[in-house]
Amino acid sequence: MEKIKQALDRARSLNESRDDLKFHPRLKDEQASIQTITYTQTKSIELNLEELRQKRILIGDTNDIISDQYKVLRTQVIQRMNKNNWKTLAISSPTEECGKTLTSINLCVSIAKDVNQSVMLVDMDLRRPNVHEYFYKHNKLGISDYINGDEALKDILFNPGLDRFVILPGNETIADSSEMLSSPRMRELVNEVKSRYQNRFIVFDMPPLLSCDDMLAFSPQIDAIMLVIEEGVTSKQDLKRSYDLIDKNKILGVVLNKSLDATSKTSYY
Repeated sequence: MEKIKQALDRARSLNESRDDLKFHPRLKDEQASIQTITYTQTKSIELNLEELRQKRILIGDTNDIISDQYKVLRTQVIQRMNKNNWKTLAISSPTEECGKTLTSINLCVSIAKDVNQSVMLVDMDLRRPNVHEYFYKHNKLGISDYINGDEALKDILFNPGLDRFVILPGNETIADSSEMLSSPRMRELVNEVKSRYQNRFIVFDMPPLLSCDDMLAFSPQIDAIMLVIEEGVTSKQDLKRSYDLIDKNKILGVVLNKSLDATSKTSYY
């Protein structure tokens, strides 16, 4: 019996060491509810909240109409993802400059502020990776270092100073990006983040649909797709063309960004 107990203890220790997070569940619930996270491997970076606000990132104590709208978006996304048992979400747009990257970041920030959720943001815009530019100025490790086999995933991830939020950044532009997105090495990456972080939503910031075929090449590996459109700029024709390109069963919804109507309303508070 003593040998069996020792074997079980070793197995339990091994399972705990595979992840870089320690979850503390609520005792009253049978299902684990993510409350406090201690990062043991993922590096955390110190951020200037004022600089983030200037870049329109909603980390920190925020109580305004924009934050409220992101909370509404967060709740809708979580409910629809849970209803379909989805964990991976790709965010794209029909064309450039619709605000898909900023929407991706702030949606993840809002999800992470929900104590019952945890989220990872992956910069999968291999042609123009720029998620990292919102958080630090100097080039650091990114997805290209993993793809080339130079760095382990745990050495690339970083926590932007907010519990329950981890980012896998890009850095260098990758040639033949659509081929890379459908390659075995990329499937290995997606499978690793899925298996390593089973309790997380994984959000992929993707290139615009009508600019290249990257989103189409990557779509078999994700559960759901959300489009970001810009009011007064995105045409009905471009939106229809985007819908025609993607699997209708994977469409989670559309976000209307830069809406003049939202800024004209007063906050509840």
